[in-house]
Amino acid sequence: MATWIIGGILAVIVAAIIIKMVKDKRSGKGGCNGDCSKCHGCH
Repeated sequence: MATWIIGGILAVIVAAIIIKMVKDKRSGKGGCNGDCSKCHGCH
């Protein structure tokens, strides 16, 4: 029973992280966005 509870909690956490990443990408906060002049991780 505890395995199911922990698995469910982990699934909710992973889903929340994925949803946040998708929302950030849609709003333009995540990823490169095709503008390398503003990308400090590329250089």
